Amino acid sequence: MPARLTRISDEQEIRIGDEMAQRYVAEIEAAEAKDPKNGDDRLVEAYVERVGRKVSLYAQRKLPYRFHYIPDPNLINAFALPGGHVFIGRGMLDLMTTEDQLATVLGHEVEHIDLRHCAERVQLEAHMRKLHLEEINGLVSVPIDLFKTGYSKDQELDADRAGTRLAMMASYSPDGAISMFRMLDKVCKQETRTARTPQQEVSQLARETLKGYFETHPQPEERIEQIERLERGSETPIPAQRRLDTNVMAVLHRDLQGVVNETPSRVLQ
Repeated sequence: MPARLTRISDEQEIRIGDEMAQRYVAEIEAAEAKDPKNGDDRLVEAYVERVGRKVSLYAQRKLPYRFHYIPDPNLINAFALPGGHVFIGRGMLDLMTTEDQLATVLGHEVEHIDLRHCAERVQLEAHMRKLHLEEINGLVSVPIDLFKTGYSKDQELDADRAGTRLAMMASYSPDGAISMFRMLDKVCKQETRTARTPQQEVSQLARETLKGYFETHPQPEERIEQIERLERGSETPIPAQRRLDTNVMAVLHRDLQGVVNETPSRVLQ
C-alpha cells in the first residue's frame, strides 16, 4: 500500500464492511427469490458460523467477525470483506470432507481482514477515485468482485500462514490446509469434457474460474511447503483431522455428482 494513503479506523472499516455485506446479501436474496434458503441451508450456515467463531477468537484484531454461507454449488470460493464479514460458497464446501479444511479456509479469510488486506483495498480504491475516507457512501459502492479475486502473492502466503496458525490455536490440524490445497489443485487440473447439459456447462465455468484463481495466487506446492514448515515447528503434536459434521455432510453431498472428493489421510473416523 502506498505510504501516503491514510489508514481507515476500525470503526470506519466495520461500517463500510457492514454496508457492503448488507448490499451483497440483498443481491443474493433477490436472485434467490424463487429458491430462498431452506432449513438445510440454515443448518450449514450455523455450522460455518460455529467453526468460524472458534477460529476468529484468536485473531489479533477483535472485530465483529461474521460468517455467511452462499448455497451456490458453482461458487468454489471464499472471500472476506472489510470489518469482519467472511463468505463461503457451497462449491467450496462440496470439496471438503473435514472440519479442519473448513477451519483453515475460514482462518485464511479472517486473516485477510486481521492483516488489513481488505481495508487497504478500500483505501487504495478511495485514493484512485479521489474520495475522502469520510465519504462512506462512495466507499461502500466498491465492487464486491475486488475482494473475490485475491491479493498479492505475499499477502496470500501471509494469510495462509496466519490463518493456519489460528486454526491450530483452535485445536485444528494444519493438514486441513494441505489437503485443501491439494484438492483445489486436483479439481483445477481435471480434464474438461464436452458439456452435455446446462448444469455441466455451469460446472465447467466454475472450474475455469478456479483456474483463474490459481493464476493470481501462489502455486499449491509453495503454499503446502509453507504449511509443512509450520507443522515441523509446532511444539505440540499435530492432531488428526476430524470429519465434517454428519448432518452437514449429508446436506452437502445429497445431490453431489462429478466432484473430485477424497478423504485425506489422518482423519478421525
